[in-house]
Amino acid sequence: MKKVLKNVSFVFLLLKMCIIFGQETSTQKRIVIDVGHGGKDAGATGVNGIQEKDVVLNIANTILKLNDKLDKPLDIYLTRYTDTLISLSDRTRLAKALNADLFLSLHCNHSDNPNARGIEVYVSEKQSKYLDESTWLAFQFQAAFKKELGFESRGVKFEDFQVLRETVDNFAAVLLELGFLSNGDEANYVLKLKNISTISFAILLNIANFFIL
Repeated sequence: MKKVLKNVSFVFLLLKMCIIFGQETSTQKRIVIDVGHGGKDAGATGVNGIQEKDVVLNIANTILKLNDKLDKPLDIYLTRYTDTLISLSDRTRLAKALNADLFLSLHCNHSDNPNARGIEVYVSEKQSKYLDESTWLAFQFQAAFKKELGFESRGVKFEDFQVLRETVDNFAAVLLELGFLSNGDEANYVLKLKNISTISFAILLNIANFFIL
């Protein structure tokens, strides 16, 4: 049976957002969102021709726009704001230079199996004092995407990705694989601006929730 991703109304997420942002954090937290790939590195290419570098940039820029509309916006920076290739080392150096409290790397997945689908969330396999926080946030992300957006959860996984390995000693660090562009349903889902907004809203909500709880 064909599985359909939810076309979630903003009303539900907005209500949750109002509850979360009605609470105070002790200090302003700084978030660095790493926008995967860019420039000559397109990342994964979808069955519909969509490119990973464009999907994640659209999501990141939408997060900024939604954040700017809040009464008390979060302090968010991107590793790239345009279609530019930034080295992995420069991405992690930027986050450290900004004294980030959270590093979140955005990606989309690809598989030779066109039926592969769902969200994967990664944290570093390296032991560090921020690994528990990173793992907790990773589980919150995978649960939220499954419950609120209808994505299958492929679980929280531990890997030696460079951007995680080079940041987890300094702050919480998580990498999101936001669906498979090799899957027709998921590739077409991220073509629609309303779905990009919904994904972005869910990410922003979970970032805020991380610093409140």
